[in-house]
Amino acid sequence: MSPLLLCFEGRAPFAASLARLAGFEEAPVALHRFPDGESLVRLDARLAGRDCIVFCTLRAPDEILFPLLAAAYTARELGARSVGLLAPYLAYMRQDRRFNAGEAVSSRPFAQLISTHFDWLVTVDPHLHRYPRLDALYRLPSTVVSAVPLMADWLRRNVDRPVLVGPDEESLQWVGAVAELAGAPFVVLEKRRHGDADVEIAVPDIERWRDRTPVLVDDILSTGQTLAQTVRGLRAQGLAAPLCLAVHAVFAGDAERRLADAGAARLVTANTIAHATNAIDLTAPVAHALRTHLRRT
Repeated sequence: MSPLLLCFEGRAPFAASLARLAGFEEAPVALHRFPDGESLVRLDARLAGRDCIVFCTLRAPDEILFPLLAAAYTARELGARSVGLLAPYLAYMRQDRRFNAGEAVSSRPFAQLISTHFDWLVTVDPHLHRYPRLDALYRLPSTVVSAVPLMADWLRRNVDRPVLVGPDEESLQWVGAVAELAGAPFVVLEKRRHGDADVEIAVPDIERWRDRTPVLVDDILSTGQTLAQTVRGLRAQGLAAPLCLAVHAVFAGDAERRLADAGAARLVTANTIAHATNAIDLTAPVAHALRTHLRRT
């Protein structure tokens, strides 16, 4: 029997195209919320003896964590041969140290829960900052799919004479990798803070880039605060309206409006989280990663 792709998001476009390309059978995970806040998960598919892949983007992890673990547990109870997790966006990666006394380093207990309930994990560009690799945190076989080659390809096809811009040092790993594959120059901005709400954006060698299209590159587009500030800083120094290119379209709150108001020309993301800005399709590399794990199972 073909592997079974269990989808929390119903007929999510990513899941549907993935099932077609990889030859998986797709089945929904039925999720009911009771008035008291508890959840009921139901798996309406034949599971006995089958390799199962649970598809769940973790944009709002606290809402979906228990149903996710319940689905994995129930799949095993009903005889699944193996249960892997496909989480195109992997949450709880930013709190990777104790910034203030008494805080939970939440990346660790989250990783422990996932590692306990699944046989393997496939994700896309997790926010690795203080962890050198995903397996330094997760205790299960894992594969990280990189969106960088497809981001670089999109740039080559859609933007003439770009200069890639990293909004801060933490973005260097992303902007440098995309720039190398796209054959484009890049800069990482310098921030000079003069007070709590007074931050100056400095562009190294700014005169060299005035005839190029700036493209801000980062892994996660969340509140948009940093990128909006950067867009305004670039515009104030005479550069063209920037594009914002990110892997994960989290878009918390009014981030999209904030970036538009700041003067961003366009927002472009990969399809790890369904959003109108998705222009980079990761179906093929994710399908390859899943087939590799299933061959090893």
